[in-house]
Amino acid sequence: MTTTTSNRQAQVEIDPDVPLVRITREFDAPVAKVFRAHVDPELFQQWNGPRGYTMDYDHFDCRTGGSYRYVIHTDNGFDAWFHGSFHDVIDDELIVQTFNFEGVPDGVSLEKLRFEDLGDGRTRLVATSLVDSFEGRDAFVASGMETGVQEGYQRLDELLAG
Repeated sequence: MTTTTSNRQAQVEIDPDVPLVRITREFDAPVAKVFRAHVDPELFQQWNGPRGYTMDYDHFDCRTGGSYRYVIHTDNGFDAWFHGSFHDVIDDELIVQTFNFEGVPDGVSLEKLRFEDLGDGRTRLVATSLVDSFEGRDAFVASGMETGVQEGYQRLDELLAG
C-alpha cells in the first residue's frame, strides 16, 4: 500500500515481504534544521503527533545510548505513553531507535530515520519501522498511525517555516 496525495504528503509504504513500514517525506528546510527538530525536546514536542494533541516528557535524551519516555494527551482525554532507546544518533544523518507504545508491551519496533540533503535547502527524510510480525505491523498501521504522521509533518513544516 502506498499513499501519496502531493509532494507535501508523506509517502507511506507497507512492505509485502517483511513487517516493515517505510515513510518518505521531503521538507523545504536544510538537513540541520529538520534533524534538530527531531532531537531537540522543545522542538519535537511542538510538532510530534496529530493536531489537537499535546505532549509531556518523563525524559528525552536524544544521543547515542540515550532514551526517552513521553505521553501524548489526546483530544478525547486518553493518555498514550511511549518509550524507547536511542541506539545511534549521527548529527544531520541518522537516528536509530526503538519505539514502544506502552499499551502494547511486546510491540517494540526498530526505527531508522535517514536525513538526506537534496540541495537548495531541501531535505528528504526516510523513516523505517520494523516490527516482529505482520500482525504487529498491520495493527500499527490500523492504529491511525498515518494520520499522526501526516498531521505531525504538516506541523513540522509550520515549525520549520517559522
